Amino acid sequence: MQQKVLIIEDSASTISLLTKLVEMAQLKPVLATSLTAAKHIFIHSDPEDYLCAIVDYDLPDAPNGEAIDFAVKSYLPTIVTTARLDEDIRKAVLSRDVVDYIPKENAQIFDYLMRLIGRLEKNKTTGVLVINPKRNERSAMAALLRRHNFITYECATAAQAETLLDEHSHIKLVFVDSDIQDKPPTQFVAWLRKQYSKEDLAIIGIANDRNNLLSARFIKSGANDFVRKPYHLEEFLCRVNQNIELLENVETIRRTANTDYLTGLPNRRHFFYTVNKMQRNQPANQALALLDLDFFKAINDTHGHDAGDEVLKVVANRLAVMCADVIIARFGGEEFCLYLPDTTPHNAVSRLEDIRRNISEHPVKFGELTLNVTVSIGLTTRSDHNIQAMLTTADKLLYQAKHNGRNRVEHDAL
Repeated sequence: MQQKVLIIEDSASTISLLTKLVEMAQLKPVLATSLTAAKHIFIHSDPEDYLCAIVDYDLPDAPNGEAIDFAVKSYLPTIVTTARLDEDIRKAVLSRDVVDYIPKENAQIFDYLMRLIGRLEKNKTTGVLVINPKRNERSAMAALLRRHNFITYECATAAQAETLLDEHSHIKLVFVDSDIQDKPPTQFVAWLRKQYSKEDLAIIGIANDRNNLLSARFIKSGANDFVRKPYHLEEFLCRVNQNIELLENVETIRRTANTDYLTGLPNRRHFFYTVNKMQRNQPANQALALLDLDFFKAINDTHGHDAGDEVLKVVANRLAVMCADVIIARFGGEEFCLYLPDTTPHNAVSRLEDIRRNISEHPVKFGELTLNVTVSIGLTTRSDHNIQAMLTTADKLLYQAKHNGRNRVEHDAL
């Protein structure tokens, strides 16, 4: 179901703009021009259907932020908009448990609002760890992060943090307070950085204002950023979002570099990187298969490259479903490679036969055409910790499969 955003706003121009922003974010805007209307709408709604609320500070029947209180008490992550921005209003807004506030002063601010809405959805799967020996401080920071839908974890020591990081791979950001006792904080940051690259884990140091040199020591030790206590809400949230977005941008670049553009499968480069890492553990049994579509050139020549592309995408999708627990890649053209660690020869042969049979028994639909597709497979089950040697053997077996009539698995299992 498409998630909703409750918009409580009485300005026609702002309503129009916010509606467009919410729809661009693939969300459904629900409009109320007053607090009374919002209460009427929400009483007949399921709060779980809503991602957040965007609330104007000053409404005809709620001139002092009463609509904000309604949204917060309804357990909605609440973003506040305001045309009047003075220090009293700012303090009044930030005294409430809001996500953020947006002054209606320029178009760039609304761009920030759109990014903020997008973050509220993405943050639901992102973990943040707060390490601080003072319970009240770490609890307050975790509560602030939860307003933004982050999954939060708290601990008092470096040792506890190591355990939490081992247990929760979705932790992407760590706050390290300078007051931790069981290990010097900068040494702990340096240790973290040895375990996790800057592309995989962001680290933000925290310290009191009195130590002006500590920020440089944190960053030189491997931290991505630094926040001074007492921190301003706006600065704190901007630093959190910027560091998380940087990780996501790096992951996007990494995924693009490692993914075949047509099929969405990992590419040859990613295959070698992943398999070489896995082979360091020296699995007792392993197998490698090369799969090549039969008579693929004839499909391209007869029906066009669009038909050929459709065949590749459909076969790749089937392989991804059938081989979700092992390493698979498109090697190029109509060739795919499959690596099966910790797999006995008997099970490897049985599995590749199932794959061959599935492909041959399910033709590919392309428009009005029904295209019969088969695959030849060369499978080596002779464990060798040199991946190139296994590929050479599998390639020879694939040649035999083609020579012996295609649509078959040739293997060296005894």
